[in-house]
Amino acid sequence: MVDLKRPPHPYLVLAVAIALPGCGQVLNGQPKRGLIFVFFILLLGAFTLNSAAPETSWIGKLAGGLFIWAMSIPDAYRTARLRYALWERGGRT
Repeated sequence: MVDLKRPPHPYLVLAVAIALPGCGQVLNGQPKRGLIFVFFILLLGAFTLNSAAPETSWIGKLAGGLFIWAMSIPDAYRTARLRYALWERGGRT
């Protein structure tokens, strides 16, 4: 069965993924995946916050969480791009 509902534009998903961690996956219809990303952002952010040296900058102290956030952005965009391309191909035949 073909889903005729138009998926969100990949650039919208990209903007949301940059602004709000995990929400790009939610827009793609993957709320569990978004929740997993948020969990690991918090987990690794807390780990590096507690294990970093006292003289480390705030970016260094949160590097684990920021890394996972950075990995969630292309993941959300790639999925949105694929969904949108499949929708375009199916909608124009």
